[in-house]
Amino acid sequence: MADAPPGPPSRDARVIALIGTGHFLSHFYMLCLPPLFLTWRDEFGVSFAELGLAVALMSGVTAALQTPVGFLVDRHGARPFLVGGTALMALSISAMAFAPGYWAILLLAVASGVGNSVIHPADYAILGASIDKSRIGRAFAAHTFTGNLGFAVAPPVVAAMLLVMGWRPALLVLGLLGVPVVAAILWQSRMLRDQAAPKDRAQQMGGRELLTSRPILLFFGFFLLSAMAGTAIQAFSITVLGKLWGTPVAVASLALTGYMVGATAGTLVGGWYVDRFRHHVTFIVVLTLVAAGLLLAMGLVPMPDWLLPPVALLAGLALGSSRTPRDVTLKEASPPGQMGKVFGFVSSGLPLGGAITPVPFGFLIDIGLAWLVLPAAVALLLLSLLCMGSATGAARAARLRAVAAE
Repeated sequence: MADAPPGPPSRDARVIALIGTGHFLSHFYMLCLPPLFLTWRDEFGVSFAELGLAVALMSGVTAALQTPVGFLVDRHGARPFLVGGTALMALSISAMAFAPGYWAILLLAVASGVGNSVIHPADYAILGASIDKSRIGRAFAAHTFTGNLGFAVAPPVVAAMLLVMGWRPALLVLGLLGVPVVAAILWQSRMLRDQAAPKDRAQQMGGRELLTSRPILLFFGFFLLSAMAGTAIQAFSITVLGKLWGTPVAVASLALTGYMVGATAGTLVGGWYVDRFRHHVTFIVVLTLVAAGLLLAMGLVPMPDWLLPPVALLAGLALGSSRTPRDVTLKEASPPGQMGKVFGFVSSGLPLGGAITPVPFGFLIDIGLAWLVLPAAVALLLLSLLCMGSATGAARAARLRAVAAE
């Protein structure tokens, strides 16, 4: 099925919906545990540091295994790994309902992380092979949007469920939501195409050589630095605005919400742009510079409270709109048949960036340098643009060399 032509829009829509639902669940499960911390603390008698370990293990295992899973996806096809990974991810959450102690929660968090590690390399490999090129931007945008939506709705949904049932039945129900998704993937598996194999395997770059090549390492740096900047904004903007300008918590929280809404909606704007225009790199650079300017203004220029939320909304919208062209640019730089390992490796920079940022930026606030937080985040965004420009240039040069060699 790898060489079959793409289908009509209705078929593409079904593929996007199916893959997007699995992506929604993967992000949902990442944040369905924190609302249970207070309950678990009382029931299991553990500290908040131990409670945080469950989320850290799930995220860390996911990030660490994405690259090796990407190799397996490229070699054996994405569909079996997507089915098995989604099932393991979901059923591990359900199994937590029967945990005899907190040690079992930790083991099952690791198991769920193993399943979750499949999602990015398998999803992008399937979307790249299954969706018509004229709709690939909207497909990637919908994929990112559903993941962000999963992050957004998990805490309130779990909190609402705890009002009507205990934490054990809540986790059992939430995990079992993955079963119909797995069944749908199996039922519709003929629609999910694997990547076409490269025409000349003898000239194909080896996996390790590919991932350590200059373009892919620069793409990794772009993802890493942009994630570091985004994490700083999400984690500390409320505190920074309060310390710098005395912004009330409610106003600063509304500004952060505006930023997140803009960033999420922006992915759809970026998908629309990618499918209609070229010059993706220019689009990314211009919008990232706009976002950087707005964020810098929030950190250096006193603004009335009413102005902060719309400025943050515009900054998030600009930055979010650059994300889908980023993903499509990486797809275009991926050699045939190797999207799994490329996206698995490069996208692991996102959770790694989120893990690196909080401590040093929190230290800046602790030593009285809160005014440096937003400028430092902007500096990371600008550095990420340098990586992006260098990566696309290096990828273009590599393609030209390959054409000349043929």
